[in-house]
Amino acid sequence: MITHSLKRGSAMLLIIFTVAVLSAGCGKSDGSSGKKESLADSRQDNDLQEESEGAKEGQDSSADMAAAVTELEVCFGDQREPFILHLYENETAAAIARHVGTADWRLPIYHYDDYDNWEVMQYYDIPSRYEIPSDPEEVTSEKAGEVYYSDPNRIILFFGDAEVIGEYTKVGYFDDTEEFKAAVEENPVLEGWGNKIVLINSVK
Repeated sequence: MITHSLKRGSAMLLIIFTVAVLSAGCGKSDGSSGKKESLADSRQDNDLQEESEGAKEGQDSSADMAAAVTELEVCFGDQREPFILHLYENETAAAIARHVGTADWRLPIYHYDDYDNWEVMQYYDIPSRYEIPSDPEEVTSEKAGEVYYSDPNRIILFFGDAEVIGEYTKVGYFDDTEEFKAAVEENPVLEGWGNKIVLINSVK
């Protein structure tokens, strides 16, 4: 009788032990699986965050490059002293700076002969392959050194004070100095062209 009870007790203990081991094993397996899923989710979140940060950095870099261009270098004639064109913050000036950044401009200079004050203004025609936005407004008076854009694809420089009515977009300005005025007025006619030229470059 005692032997039978011991056997029954041993069997019960064995069953309880087996159930406990199996339960512990399942719990461990579930925890491991959950941990793996958690690590995978974390890794995916990190990848998405890195991609987002990379895209943002790329956008910021492009914006910084566009914002960084505030000046262009202009020479009135070949191998002449450069002068700085200070750019305004608008889409027209930014587009001009962007195009000049890809290829320096060497443009012929023309003079108006049907405007009052024509003797203190000149213009440069930009090739039509360059797309330049504009936001013109009526201008009635200009200061020496001011630079405007006139659609389609024309840059206008006033190197003396003037009163000329036109629809222009402001691009920038030169410092009004005697050296600047002399450089513009003494720019020689290019042999073989019959025109003066202007060179517009990115600031080195």
